[in-house]
Amino acid sequence: QVQLVESGGGLVQAGGSLRLSCAASGRTFSSYAMGWFRQAPGKEREFVASVISTGVLKYYADTVKGRFAISRDNAKNTVYLQMNSLKPEDTAVYYCAAASVGYQPARLNDYPYWGQGTQVTVSS
Repeated sequence: QVQLVESGGGLVQAGGSLRLSCAASGRTFSSYAMGWFRQAPGKEREFVASVISTGVLKYYADTVKGRFAISRDNAKNTVYLQMNSLKPEDTAVYYCAAASVGYQPARLNDYPYWGQGTQVTVSS
């Protein structure tokens, strides 16, 4: 089992940047694929990005491709989401999640472990 705690959210102007962090507990962090999802008010939770356990393969939603970058540091049990060129439509609560074996990157049900989320607000 793994516990996840996100940090780094906040208020930023359009065009700005933020880096989210997700710290994981437990010694098996390096065995999990990790993902970032977001949920805006009144909308369903949606996939943002994912990285496999070794960090070699990464996946992105089309809406963030070229602006966001996911990375991980297995020595620090942490996964990051670097968000650049932020837009007002990126405003949401951002969640990190740990995926089960054989996961599909964008499928929420393949992620049994979730953090509490961190708010990102982008002003126009």
